Amino acid sequence: MQFWIIQGLNSLSLGGLLFLLASGFSLIFGLMRLANLTHGAFFMLGTYFAATALRSFEKLDIWVTAIGAGILVAAIGGLFERLVLRRLKTNPLGQVLVTLGMSFIISDACLMLWGGDSIPVPTPRNLQAPTRLLGFVFPTYRLVLVGCAVAVALALYFLLERTRLGAMIRAGVDDGQMARAVGIPVSNLFTIVFCLGAGIAGAGGALGGPILSAYPGLDADMLPLALIVVILGGIGSLLGAFIGSFIIGFIYTFGTALFPELAYIILFLPMIFVIAFRPQGLFGRIAA
Repeated sequence: MQFWIIQGLNSLSLGGLLFLLASGFSLIFGLMRLANLTHGAFFMLGTYFAATALRSFEKLDIWVTAIGAGILVAAIGGLFERLVLRRLKTNPLGQVLVTLGMSFIISDACLMLWGGDSIPVPTPRNLQAPTRLLGFVFPTYRLVLVGCAVAVALALYFLLERTRLGAMIRAGVDDGQMARAVGIPVSNLFTIVFCLGAGIAGAGGALGGPILSAYPGLDADMLPLALIVVILGGIGSLLGAFIGSFIIGFIYTFGTALFPELAYIILFLPMIFVIAFRPQGLFGRIAA
């Protein structure tokens, strides 16, 4: 019983972390129809920024650090979209290849700046004490991370469903040509959404640092999980990204614990079935 409860709570924390990664990826993919292969590198950048800041300033709060990392990564993403991706807007394959190349550049830059050793990110002192739940002991920070994922999901829902900006984003997703015809600046929305997605990934990397640490190859470890979540949940669907993240969190955690030699097979099987029988994803819509 202890094994199942502990692994279940681990699955929830991993699902929350995956949502912080996949929600931004889903937004960018949904509006721009761009598989942003730099997204894992943005996540890794946020982790390295948090590790550097928290190790340099002991009194710095991780929540402030996450916001700062998100803003820095969002700025980098905005410059990348404006200076590079904007010039390739009529060449989708070129955009994908450029994002792949940019991920390699960021990965090598991180290796050059921070070295090849793993850099631990300290857990906030007020969250280091474990939580006792029904006689079981569980790290408090992992539970707080789940709460952060839920808060981000609610904030994104409010942004997309209850604001004018969200209405324009949804219009751009549903019919970009008609949105341009009625005066919606879709090109500017691309930049805003790209910055938002990159910023969420950077902040997610900072918040995930105490669990994952900052190390070379973190981008390559996290990007496939984001791709699986988006395909499983549905492109451009916030609800799909949220539910898909926790589904993959449970599959990956229990698959690794019970069948470590088959972990990746178990992880990719749901995506294969979804592609075969429901190509638009669990909560995606078929494009008109």
